[in-house]
Amino acid sequence: MLKKFLFAAILLSLALVSIRAQAVQSNADTVMILPFENTSEKPEFNWVGESFADSLSDLLKVPSLNVVSNDERKIIQQRLRIPLTSLPSLATSLKLARESSASLLIAGKYNIIPAQGDTAATLNVTAKIIRVNEGRFLNEELPDGRRITRDINLTDALGNLQTIQGQVAYQILYQRDKALSFSQNDLVVAANKVPARAFEAYIKGLLTNDMQARENYFKNAMRLYGEIKSGETYADAALELGHFYLSQRKHSDAIEYFSRLPQNSSLYPEAAFYTGLIQWQQNNYEQALAVLRPLAEDLKLTSVYNTIGAIAVQAARGEKKNQGKSAALLNEGLELLKKAAESSPNESNAKFNYGIALFLNANYLEAAEQLRPVLAANPRDGESYYILAKALEQLKDATAVDIDNQAKRFLTEANKYAKLETEWQRSKAIGDINLRVEQPARKDFVSVVLIKNQVKPVHTAVNETESLLQQAHTLYKNGNDDEAMSVLRRVLASEPMNAESYLILGKIHLRRGDQEQGVSSFKTALFWDNRLIDAHISLGKIYLDKNDCLQAKNYSALALEIDSENQEAVALQRLVERCSK
Repeated sequence: MLKKFLFAAILLSLALVSIRAQAVQSNADTVMILPFENTSEKPEFNWVGESFADSLSDLLKVPSLNVVSNDERKIIQQRLRIPLTSLPSLATSLKLARESSASLLIAGKYNIIPAQGDTAATLNVTAKIIRVNEGRFLNEELPDGRRITRDINLTDALGNLQTIQGQVAYQILYQRDKALSFSQNDLVVAANKVPARAFEAYIKGLLTNDMQARENYFKNAMRLYGEIKSGETYADAALELGHFYLSQRKHSDAIEYFSRLPQNSSLYPEAAFYTGLIQWQQNNYEQALAVLRPLAEDLKLTSVYNTIGAIAVQAARGEKKNQGKSAALLNEGLELLKKAAESSPNESNAKFNYGIALFLNANYLEAAEQLRPVLAANPRDGESYYILAKALEQLKDATAVDIDNQAKRFLTEANKYAKLETEWQRSKAIGDINLRVEQPARKDFVSVVLIKNQVKPVHTAVNETESLLQQAHTLYKNGNDDEAMSVLRRVLASEPMNAESYLILGKIHLRRGDQEQGVSSFKTALFWDNRLIDAHISLGKIYLDKNDCLQAKNYSALALEIDSENQEAVALQRLVERCSK
C-alpha cells in the first residue's frame, strides 16, 4: 500500500508541475537584456559587458519568447534620460524594463583575470533572471514542492567569450522552460557565428564616442571577418559604417557600405532603404525606385510607403516626354501614399503627400479631405493652405478665397506666395511645392528585423540524440521492442530529460500490456514536454479502458487544444462523449 501511495504521489506531483509548466508556456514572456557590469576595475574590458547585451538579445529570439533588441533598449534608455555610459541601478533597470513592457530582465556581472605567462585571460560571469512585475529573481519549483533560485555562473577563457554567451543563453532559456527543443550545443554554435577578434572590434566600435576610432574599429572588424570567412561581409559592421558615413553626408561612401549587405541578411531592408533615400535626395528617382520598390510590401512601414510614394510622384512630375509613363508613376505613388495615410492617420507628412498626389490627379474633393487634418495639426502650414485653396477653386467652393488669404499670410518668406501664384497662373502647376519626406529614425527598422526573426527556431544538423531517436522509432515500428529500449537507454543516459524517449517507452510498455508502466512513461514525457499530443491521446485511451471518464475527458481536451484537427484526438473525443453518458 505504501508503494502504491508513493507512486500515486509522484504521478500527482508530475501532473501538477506539468500543468504549471503549461500555464507558464501559454503566456509568452518579453525579455530585456542589460549590459553586464564589469567588476574587474579594468575599463579596457568594458566592451565585454556590451557584447553580452548584444549577443544575448539575438540568441534568445526563440518561439514563445519576445526580445527587446539591444537597439530598442538604448532608444528607451535615451528617452528616459538614463545615460548609456553607466549601468543603471536595479530600481532604474526595472523601470526601464517596464517601459518596454518586458516581463523578464537579464542582468549580470563579470570579472576578468588578465593573462599571466602561459595562462590565458579568464572570464568569470554571473547572470540573474528577474521577474519584472514582482521585482524578484526567477525561481524554480522542484517536484517535492521546494522553490530555489539558481544563479548562472560560468568561467572560461576570455577567448571563448561567444561560447560562454551561448551557454548563458541556454541556461536562461532552460530555467524558464525545461522542455527545450534544442541543446546547449545548438546555442553555442549559433553564438560563435562571428570570429572572436572581429566581434571584439565591432563591439568596441559601438561603444566609442571617438568618430575616427569608430570608423577604424568597424573597418577592422570587416577586415578580420573577411580574412577568416573567405571574403564574406560582416553585415553588422557594414551597416554601421553605412550609417557612419550617412551621418557625415558622405553619400557615396554610405552607399558603398550599404550595398555590401547581402540580400539574405535580415539587415538588408534597412541598408536598401537608406540607399534609396540617398538616391532620392540626389534626384536619382529611377535608381531610388529600383532599390525601394521590392521593400514596400516586405517592410510595411508608414515611412517606407510615404518615401516610395513621394519618389514615384516626384518622378511623375519630372517626366515630361512620356505621358503614359508619368501617369503610371503617379498611380503608383497614389497607391503607396494611400497606404501610408491609412496606416498612420496622425502622420501629417503622409496625408500632405497623398493630398498633393490626389490634386495632381485632379481629384480635388479627396485632396481637400486629406489636407484639412494637416492644417488642423499645423494651422501655420502655408503650403497646405495654398494647395487646399486651389482645390476648392476647382470645386467652385466659396471658402477658397478665405483659405487663399491664409496662404498669403503664411507664405511671405522669400516671397513664396508670389512665386507659387506666378507658376499657377502660367501653367496651373505647383512644382515649387515639394513632397515631404523625413529621414526616419533607425528604430523604425528594429521592429521589422524582430518580426522577421522572432519565430525562427534554432536549426541544427541532425545530432547523435536525434539519430538515436530515429533509430528507436524505426525499431519500435518494426516490432523490435527490446532493441528499441536498448537505444532509448543510451539516449536517456546522456539526456535524462528527453521527452520523446519516454513517449516511445510508454508505447512499448502499452504494447506489452503493462498499463501502469505505460501511464508512468507517458506522464513523464508530458512533464518534460506538455505539447506531445500522442502522450495525451494515449493516456486518454488508457483511462477510457479504465472507465475513468473524467481523466479521459481531461486528456482529450488537452490533445484537442494542441491540434483540433488531429484525427486521433477527434476520435478520442467521440469515445469520451459516449463514456460520459
